[in-house]
Amino acid sequence: MIFSLAHLYVLAGLVLASVALMTALDRTHPRRIGSASFWGFYALVFLVGDLLPPSWIGGGVVAMAVIAGLRRVAGGVHVAPTVADYADRARRLGNRLFLPALAIPVVAVAASLLSKKGVVAGIALLDPANATLAAIGLSSIVALGLACWLTRETPAQGLREARRLVDAMGWALVLPQLLAMLGLVFSDAGVGKAVAWIATHYIAMDVRFVAVAVYVIGMALFTVIMGNGFAAFPVMTGGIGVPVLVGVFHANPAAMAAIGMFSGYCGTLMTPMAANFNIVPAALLELPDKNAVIRAQWPTAMTVLVFNIFLLDFLLPAT
Repeated sequence: MIFSLAHLYVLAGLVLASVALMTALDRTHPRRIGSASFWGFYALVFLVGDLLPPSWIGGGVVAMAVIAGLRRVAGGVHVAPTVADYADRARRLGNRLFLPALAIPVVAVAASLLSKKGVVAGIALLDPANATLAAIGLSSIVALGLACWLTRETPAQGLREARRLVDAMGWALVLPQLLAMLGLVFSDAGVGKAVAWIATHYIAMDVRFVAVAVYVIGMALFTVIMGNGFAAFPVMTGGIGVPVLVGVFHANPAAMAAIGMFSGYCGTLMTPMAANFNIVPAALLELPDKNAVIRAQWPTAMTVLVFNIFLLDFLLPAT
């Protein structure tokens, strides 16, 4: 195949490696060695992770945790353009500024839809097993090229901007990848079965509305703890959703799963663990209150969560 998920990992690793290198060469950086080591370890996971023994990868992750825990990861000093420079560029480019951002979803959707037919000389254009992710990676490359063409900048400037954004996000950039795996770890450890045992022994799960409320609220609470609805989903769905809502009350699995994930997203709006949604925006916008995004979102999250309880209960078949 021409573009696969492995190629996307290599590109991500190369960007992180460039961030590590630029950080290591920046003598004005307040945490130069620690930050460069952190991003260097992270780059190795993407570049050669599948070639190294699992124990080595685990050791690298532990090293990253130690570096971040010792507060050795920090942002460098970046000279930002002035407000006048931003205004001048905005006037010069106008609405064309939106083209690179719009190119990402357009190219991703088009490439994903055409992936089944995209065969040249018997070679697939995208990885059939991961067509959507490969399409997103391909669309990002197209967007970068379009941005360079519009602004007359080079890809090197893109790498410098990538470093600035990585510095702004800090170690929280790693959280989404780690939290995405947490649900599988919890599931393999039998947490879902433990949740089912506790729920059935201490809560009246034979009452339909109670079972629905436990599932919906549990999805939100586990997401608050894990920081990721995908991590909470296998735990709550394996412990409550499938055995109780589907097995006992004959819920439509599609409706149960959709509303369950939607409830998990309510938890995402209320937790700092969802760093990419709540902490990173506050850092990028340089808000004085790092929890400002959460404070603005939690009333909406609670309202939707209550609505989800009644909606799922309404969608269950009559008994």
